[in-house]
Amino acid sequence: MPRPTNDVHAFETHAPDADLDDLRARLAAARLPEAETVHRAAPDPRRWDQGVPLADLVDLVNYWRTGYDWRPFEARLNRIGQFRTTIDGLGIHFLHRRSPRVDATPLVLTHGWPGSVAEFVDVVDELADPNDADAPAFHVVVPSLPGFGYSDKPATTGWGTEKIAAAWVELMGRLGYGRFVAQGGDWGGNITTVLAGRFPANVLGIHTTFAQGPPGLTTDGLTALERRWAEETHDFWHHRAAYAKQQATRPQTIGYSLVDSPVGLLAWILDKFAEWSDTEDSPFETISRDRILDNVTLYWLTRTGASAARIYYESHNSLDPELRVDVPAAISMYPRDIEKCPRPWAQERYRHIVHWTSPEAGGHFPSLEVPEFFVQDVRQGLAAVLATSR
Repeated sequence: MPRPTNDVHAFETHAPDADLDDLRARLAAARLPEAETVHRAAPDPRRWDQGVPLADLVDLVNYWRTGYDWRPFEARLNRIGQFRTTIDGLGIHFLHRRSPRVDATPLVLTHGWPGSVAEFVDVVDELADPNDADAPAFHVVVPSLPGFGYSDKPATTGWGTEKIAAAWVELMGRLGYGRFVAQGGDWGGNITTVLAGRFPANVLGIHTTFAQGPPGLTTDGLTALERRWAEETHDFWHHRAAYAKQQATRPQTIGYSLVDSPVGLLAWILDKFAEWSDTEDSPFETISRDRILDNVTLYWLTRTGASAARIYYESHNSLDPELRVDVPAAISMYPRDIEKCPRPWAQERYRHIVHWTSPEAGGHFPSLEVPEFFVQDVRQGLAAVLATSR
């Protein structure tokens, strides 16, 4: 195993009180539109047909201004262990929780949009130091994507998923992890796929909640459930993905609102947590208000609404159609995720699937929605990966 380098520095988070006071002042002075013109009583997902309902937003804005406390989340990040290093001229922030177990395997967890490292703070400790001595343990590394959180904002184009994957290999090597496993969903799943396909000498195997087969595959031979998955994914990208087109083509334009208006930022992100979670009406059925506000406040304090959106400009529809993954792969398709890939399609890209699950509950944010199951699923999947790769 390579030895760690010195180009890694401890980092602590502490937002100035003035920034938090400014946030509360902006929330108090917010100008809001009139209510939506669809009127339905809760619980009913159709209340969200025009986006975030005014009453829900007002309630959350008031809580953000008068009840929410950023400091506990800030302290949580510091307790896990925060670090920064510079790769290809860009500062990369990451959490690093080493396991006390001598048999632990290095694991890089990669978040997506509109998430952040906040997606994984509730699962890091259990993955690193499980109560069950028979469960696999991991040295957990959770980087902030370029332009997200406390990572630097790229000043030039080029930081797409291929470059990010190469940066993760460099990062893990600097920590002394020459070989490791990887996990991710959303953009993190895309990057995890690139890691596995491009760097099989470093990546022992992967677990992902995002799988994408090569383009042009037929629905012939799919089960009824798999056909429904394909139809739902097609419907999503053709009727409910305007946010992705906006961020892929005009991230700077939407970025002004996301960096200048905390209410605009909150609505833009909350809309996705609501639509993409496995709930009947509100994301708060499974995810706490505080955790969603931790995530949104991290975007706000770091002014990363525009820079995070640019990952779509860099990488939207860019996964190499010829890329194949030959290292062992564990794949989970959560029932309310926005993009679900039939296994026959997945097998065209991931050629050594050793663990496949279709959980009964969960959506796009399983580490937040069903954290206990997510940890169990990651453990089981990566245990199968490691049993095959070693």
